[in-house]
Amino acid sequence: MEDPDRIVAVDWSGRVDAAGQRRHIWAGVWTAGKVTLEAGRTREELVAWLIELARQTPRMVVSLDCCFSFPAWFLAEHGCTTVFDFWKRVAEGQGERWLARECEEVARDVRFWGKPHKRPEEFCGDKLHRSMRFTDMDNKITPRMLEGDPERAAKVKGITPKSPFQIGGSGSVGTGSLRAMPFLLQLHDAGFRVWPFESSRLKAARPQPLLVEMYTRLMTGAVKKSNPAARKAYLAARKTDAVYAGLSRAVVAKALGSEDALDALVSVLEMVRWREDFAALRATKDPMLRLEGITWRPGLPSQ
Repeated sequence: MEDPDRIVAVDWSGRVDAAGQRRHIWAGVWTAGKVTLEAGRTREELVAWLIELARQTPRMVVSLDCCFSFPAWFLAEHGCTTVFDFWKRVAEGQGERWLARECEEVARDVRFWGKPHKRPEEFCGDKLHRSMRFTDMDNKITPRMLEGDPERAAKVKGITPKSPFQIGGSGSVGTGSLRAMPFLLQLHDAGFRVWPFESSRLKAARPQPLLVEMYTRLMTGAVKKSNPAARKAYLAARKTDAVYAGLSRAVVAKALGSEDALDALVSVLEMVRWREDFAALRATKDPMLRLEGITWRPGLPSQ
């Protein structure tokens, strides 16, 4: 009874237009051994759908591919003592002000960068770590990468560390993360527990759905996902993996046709592989991580 009844992995998108959201937001869904891939929803529609699923099967785990927070020093700068305070501030309009390339009402915060604005000097070179959370450094940068030029050295296996302050350019995570936070707040208000800020209650007498932060590259590993041939080879190499066994032709076809769909599929299957771990996740007691959050990854010890 401790295993989730349903697992959903969402490959998120920060796109403004509804058509782009419907095309790029994918959800991999595992329910009682059956796997499906779904798209066609906007952010609002997706969150409403997740809340309805949670009513049907409260013993459910959902992952979103975005940063749930920012570096602790940035939250403190804005007077936020909890991540929920920060989400409220973002939802009240601060998030879109940070995302504005030019803003007449207030001076643009130059720490948010992306075309046409370059990375600020305070986040370059040996100060790269300041633009990231501890979990970002832990998951994306090895100690060896910090020798010499950390930014150049980190560009290995197609995995370049990304900061939530980056709101433009290839692989930027800031836009999607800031546009996710109002919805994270909505999910929390609807009864979702959010790890690592709260402990899992999947095995409680009255279970509550669990929400975790995910980084799809940790799930897929090195693969050129934008290349159809690479996607095909990637899935073909996993035919003998028991977790991948039994996938329908329709699901495989969707994953072959879209890198976002592939991300959602691989992520949900890796969550299924490690599904026994979710019930044991506990709220962190670390003051910094209580503000910054932790990216869930396979085999991560409960806090």
